[in-house]
Amino acid sequence: MRHGPLDVEEFEELAEAAPETVRLEYVNGKVVVKAMPDGKHTSIFMWLLRQCMHQRPDLDLAPERGVKAEAYRKGRARTDGFLAPVNHFVEDGEWSAPDGTLMAVEITSHDRDTDQRDRVDKPVGYAGAAIPVYLLIDRDNCTTVVYSEPKDGRYQQAVSYPWGVTVPLPAPVGITLDTEQLKQFAD
Repeated sequence: MRHGPLDVEEFEELAEAAPETVRLEYVNGKVVVKAMPDGKHTSIFMWLLRQCMHQRPDLDLAPERGVKAEAYRKGRARTDGFLAPVNHFVEDGEWSAPDGTLMAVEITSHDRDTDQRDRVDKPVGYAGAAIPVYLLIDRDNCTTVVYSEPKDGRYQQAVSYPWGVTVPLPAPVGITLDTEQLKQFAD
């Protein structure tokens, strides 16, 4: 019987063997089951996708993309969205290296782990992987939080905006989000 944390290779085997209805992540040394998105979650993602496509047609916002996160690629996160140049992921398997990507996106779900996972572990994991921008669309607080300037495993900037205001996403993303529409998705 095995004791202690899994290594990345063992996690990938476990994730590959899991049924399609189960989405696993390996964040901060823990295996977590990611909640299936509800209708509001999906609508928020589609809102963001339209804004990205309109302002930056040279980029793809890939849904549900697996990313090698954390320092030294020791974690595996399944982003709600991963922004990169068009066709950036064409040769990738289930888990993509963060090199050349611009932004990771998470939309909070109503589950017991969202606070720790989306607000604590993922900013550390994405900064550790040097992903330039982490966008957190927080349904619990009706805010949009923009993390940027990763350095030494932490984002140096984290700015929170209430839904309804214009949100600038810094370089290299260079998109401005009109978040007025998000108010309709408040719970």
